[in-house]
Amino acid sequence: MDAADALDQSSLTFPLVCDERQQYEEVEAIDCDHRTKTTSVLKTCFNGLNALSGVGMLSVPYALSSGGWLSLILLFVIAVAAFYSGLLIQRCMDEDSTIRTYPDIGEHAFGKKGKIVLSIFMNTELYLVATSFLILEGDNLHNLFPEMKLQVAGLTISGKKCFTILGGLIVLPTVWFDSLSLLSYVSASGVFSSVIIIGSILWTAVFDGIGFHQEGSVPLNWSGIPTAVSLYAFCYCAHPVFPTLYKSMKNKRQFPNVLLVCFILCTLGYASMAVLGYLMFGSTVESQITLNLPTEELSSKIAIWTTLINPLSKYALMVTPILNTAENWFPSKCKKSRSFRLFLSTSLVISSVIVALAIPFFAYLMSLVGAFLSVTASLIIPCVCYLKISGTYRNLGCEMLIIGCIILMGVVVAIVGTYTSLQQIIEHL
Repeated sequence: MDAADALDQSSLTFPLVCDERQQYEEVEAIDCDHRTKTTSVLKTCFNGLNALSGVGMLSVPYALSSGGWLSLILLFVIAVAAFYSGLLIQRCMDEDSTIRTYPDIGEHAFGKKGKIVLSIFMNTELYLVATSFLILEGDNLHNLFPEMKLQVAGLTISGKKCFTILGGLIVLPTVWFDSLSLLSYVSASGVFSSVIIIGSILWTAVFDGIGFHQEGSVPLNWSGIPTAVSLYAFCYCAHPVFPTLYKSMKNKRQFPNVLLVCFILCTLGYASMAVLGYLMFGSTVESQITLNLPTEELSSKIAIWTTLINPLSKYALMVTPILNTAENWFPSKCKKSRSFRLFLSTSLVISSVIVALAIPFFAYLMSLVGAFLSVTASLIIPCVCYLKISGTYRNLGCEMLIIGCIILMGVVVAIVGTYTSLQQIIEHL
């Protein structure tokens, strides 16, 4: 029996729709509970893995190259801190049964202003990650077809820019749909694509002549630590999905075990990719490891095309909550005119293409998102909200010490990482 046949229609809806889209639907306070009241532990694990695994897989070898071998310790430190802050989100929700979404936690802790702040962070992160998808498409397609150029009105457009624009044209029709039911089935490929990519790259190293040379690898590079930590943090930016996962579970007492399994498996995947890529290419590893692969090999083509297809399928899922927010600004126009929604969605895609063309630096943009947005949303905000909601800040103890260390680490990474990322982007403009 096919795996899909073993699931009923209601159980299909949640794991497939709630991928990256889940992470940001919290902004709109969309309640998935009526569809997911009996989600099993196994299905919740699948959802969590979908949320945690993403394009960060491609950049972890570059992160390790930036910081050196010892920086891998920081990946595990961030993973542990992110796991603990995930548990704090559960505790916040246990304090009040009316809390259903991530912004609800901010509202419960700090009122309407708290909810607005969390919503801004989620939408901004969503927009920049969607933009990075277009950069990724341009880089990898240019790697496959390096001779591509386009002449328009006497102007020469480079292949990378052509492919970035092409990526925008491909995803444009998908954001016109009112329903994401068709795209939801494609988005379930997230977990499997990560496995395929790792397997293909390993095959390239062992059987296609790349080998493990470690050229230019170093134990520690202090100047690259901010970039490395920021990229590691980007890998754990799924915290906005945790309230939905928790509310959906049939046996909520198993939620900590689900988080533990998801974090262990994803961290092992990230660490494996980082070590594998750094062993293969050393200091010459690109911001996306797929750019290092020999395009004439079948295994490389599988890895690259898997990398290309997955972001395109997720773009609409990620920008839909932004469109919903924009529609709330003009409720009367959106209800009366479907063309106005098409205008909003088209404008959003055009703007993200423009940003991708203006800032075509995948690693630096991901580093900025990881340092400023992911660290804030995944480490600092859950800790601060928990202290306020639970009143733990009044008692100096072991828990307060642990939370204080996580907040301090998050603030340092946010400040130093954001400064470094902005500096790198400005230097390369």
